[in-house]
Formats: sequence, structure tokens, C-alpha cells
Amino acid sequence: MEVFKNLKRVVRFALRKTLLVIFQYPRFLKYKLLSNCNQINGKPRLYQPLQINGKGKVVFHRNVRIGVDPSPFLYSGYAYIDSRKEGSKIEIGENSWINNNFIAIAEGEGIEIGANTLIGSSCEIVDSDFHDLQPGKRMGGVAKTAKVKIGENVFIGSNVKILKGVVVGKNSVIANGSVVTKSIPENVIAAGVPAKVIRPL
Repeated sequence: MEVFKNLKRVVRFALRKTLLVIFQYPRFLKYKLLSNCNQINGKPRLYQPLQINGKGKVVFHRNVRIGVDPSPFLYSGYAYIDSRKEGSKIEIGENSWINNNFIAIAEGEGIEIGANTLIGSSCEIVDSDFHDLQPGKRMGGVAKTAKVKIGENVFIGSNVKILKGVVVGKNSVIANGSVVTKSIPENVIAAGVPAKVIRPL
């Protein structure tokens, strides 16, 4: 009986490796070829394809992981990082692990993610409004930008949106589905649209 269990494990492992070679590895190559950022420091460990664009800088510290297997969208989505303008910077701290379908776009001062941070699937972090909010200026005005800073050891749930100028203090938790429009202090749980502190840790 044990022999059959071991054989089943070996077959399952072989099928999985075959699937990666046939389906996932070409997707890694595709999004690498679509990337156009020339200022990348460090190399994350990828479980999902990653596209990195922009004229700015992207920094990965030691042991950054992007994508989770198993987790939704592993084979159907990709992560997107865009340090859009010269002078923009996106920095991800060491030992941070980011789930599938992550989006980070810096058009202004940038985005800083602290060490040991966990980020759920389909999370989006931006440092800009991208368009002027005045009705007559939306196509040609100047968008407001402000740096986003995520502290160390923060836990961000799935489907969270973090907007310009937000600071999330170290150790805090942002609940699933939250939209963070204002800064969150250290050592709290925040939730809602817009996100508010619901209790201390």
C-alpha cells in the first residue's frame, strides 16, 4: 500500500513539473519580454509571472517572493509593477511575500514596502490619482501624488486598495476588501471602505 502511495506522489510531482514547463514557464518569459524597466535592483523569487515597467527604479531586497502556489489566479494572472516616471521608486523589503495578481504603480514619490510584509491576492498600491480631479482638467491637468509607505511586518489581506499618501504602521493588519485612503497607525487592525481602525492588536 505504501508503495502505491509513493508512486502516486511521484506521478503527481512529474505531472506538475510537466505543467510548469509547458504552461507556466512560457508565461514567465512572455511577461519578462513585455517588461521595459531598466533600473531593477535585486531579483525576487517568482511563482507567478511578473511584468516590470517604467522609467523609475524598482528594488527587491533579499528573499522577496511574488506569487503563491496554490492560490487563485496562479495560472491565469500576473503581477504588475510600474515605476512610471524618472525619480519614481518602488522598494520591497526583505522576506516579504506577495500573493498573486499584485499591482504597484508609482507615478510620483514612490512606494516603500517594509520587510516581512505579507500581501494577499489582487492587492493594488498606487501613489497617484493619475488624473487631475477637476472636471475640466482630467485629460491635461496635473495629478496629485504622495509617497506610500508600508511598515515592517504588516499583513495586508486580499483585494485591498492602498491609495496615495498612506502610511501603514508596523505590525498592523489591513482586512480583506479594504480601501485605505488615510494612514493607519502601528499595531492595529483596520477594515472597511474607507479603512478605519477597528481594534488594537
